[in-house]
This record gives sequence, C-alpha cells and structure tokens, in this order.
Amino acid sequence: MLDVVTIGESMVLFTPDSNGMMRFSNQFTRKYGGAESNVAIGLSRLGHRVGWVSKVGEDEFGKGMVAFIKGEGVDVSNVTYSNDAPTGLYFKEFRREGEINVFYYRKESAASKMSSVDLDSSYIANAKYLHITGITPALSESCYDMIFDVIKIAKENGVKVVFDPNLRRKLWGEEFARETLLKIASLADIVLPGIEEGYFMFGKKTPKELGQSFISLGAKVVVLKVGAEGAYYFTKDDEKRVTGFPVGRVIDPVGAGDGFAAGFLSGLLHNLTLEESVKRANAVGALVTMVSGDVEGLPEKYEIDRLLSMNNTDVDR
Repeated sequence: MLDVVTIGESMVLFTPDSNGMMRFSNQFTRKYGGAESNVAIGLSRLGHRVGWVSKVGEDEFGKGMVAFIKGEGVDVSNVTYSNDAPTGLYFKEFRREGEINVFYYRKESAASKMSSVDLDSSYIANAKYLHITGITPALSESCYDMIFDVIKIAKENGVKVVFDPNLRRKLWGEEFARETLLKIASLADIVLPGIEEGYFMFGKKTPKELGQSFISLGAKVVVLKVGAEGAYYFTKDDEKRVTGFPVGRVIDPVGAGDGFAAGFLSGLLHNLTLEESVKRANAVGALVTMVSGDVEGLPEKYEIDRLLSMNNTDVDR
C-alpha cells in the first residue's frame, strides 16, 4: 500500500546561470519541478511510500524527468507517455534579489491531455491519502473531469483527499476558478490554502473567518499558511497558530508550499498531532526557501529531525 498518491503535471525547469533580465542569459541550468511531484519527492525523502500519476511527452525531456523522479524513490508506474504532445517547460528568472518571475510553456502539453482513461482505480484505492491541487483541473476540460473522477474513486474507497488550491490565475478565468476550487474544497477531507487563496475563494481576510469558512464547506481539517508567521490549523472543535521557522535569507520561495504539504502529510503518517504536523510542515517549507530550485531544498528525514530538535516554536490558541 502506498502512503500517498498524487496526480498532476510536472515540467522541465530552466534557470538562467546569471541574474537579471533573462533576455541577456545565454546559459541555463536544467532542473525539474511541478507541485504534485514536488510533494511526492518531499514525502519520499522523509521516508514515505508515494506514487505520482501524470502524463509526459514521448521525448527526451519527459524520459529524463520520469527517470529523475523515479530516482528520488517515487513510484512512477502510473505515468503514461504521449506521442502527440510535448513535455511542458517553464523558466524561472531571478531578476534581482527578492524578485523572481516564472514563465510557463505548458499549453497543449502532454499532461493537459490527461483524462479519466489514464486512471487506475485500484492504484488510487490502495493509498492512504490522495493529494491534488487546483492546477490540474485548470489545464484542460479532460483534466477537470479527471480530477472529480479521482476524488470519487478516493472517497468510495476510504482514501482521504488532501487539496492544495495552488491558485494559478493565468490558467483560467477568475469566476470559473473560484467555482471549481470551492467545489473541490467541499469534497476534500483536508485543505491546505494560503491566506491569499482563501481570500480569493471567500472574500474574507482574517485567518479565523477563512478557517471557519472552509470547515463550514465540509473540510475536516484546514491548515492556513500565512507565510513567515507560520500557519493556523482549524477543525470543528479546535484552532491554533503554529509559528514559522526563521529564515535568514530567502533564496527561492517557489516550491515552499509543496514542501509544507509534504511535511504536514509526513506528520500525519507518523501519527503526530495536528500541532506537531503543522510544525513539521513549517520546518520543511522554511528549508525549501533557502535553496534555489523546486525540489533541491527538500530535506531528508534526519535534517528535519535535527531542526525540530533544535527549535521550539510557539503555539497560539
């Protein structure tokens, strides 16, 4: 049995070897990244069994990416290949310190061609958690339908659904995005929004209002990320804030939310309390920001254990 199955697009990442306007760069470093595979790799490094479901192009980029993710200990047996569509690409521009721009080239990518036909019901049914994001349903109509079908499979088989809204405004219109994210959140057991995503979905600003809104919608657990301040968690009967870990210098914040999700799920899989799981999530997210790249900063289990043993974060009721 797998601990977690996640489903979604990953892409080849190119980063200029120099800072400033990317137009002046003539050398790039190739890496890989994608919200769902980031979470999968993060969980694998923390010692969990995890599978990633996706589709890539029958091209060198796709083959290289699948080999890389497999090499990180993630099961890729449910990744399929397309002869008709390429693997998606994106570029990350470090314009100046504190200013990072991301440019996606994913239209008509192989992953956007995913559909319910690509789902293996037994593969989903034999996991403890299904992790999904709000990116996948925005990729195409077939991806939209697939996400709701995979949720149905999970719920019919007692697999807990974990949803990170991961809002990408450029992928779809605001009204349809809001409607879809709310619909998925209403079906999820655990929701992991950022505070800006919560505001987008509900039009409310305070953590308490947002937490209660998600709980009223149907979630059993809500963990609301508030950046450097840490995160709040909410259940029907409890709510607390767990402060974040201090970061001297943020090198690359992209992927920190995925690290947070991996840390939180790792805590649950280790049967930690919600408070301890959020603390673990904060620690992983903080470490990710200190390294350039989506997955390069994801820690091994011993690193998290060491960090948590050295730091005591406060919890506010």
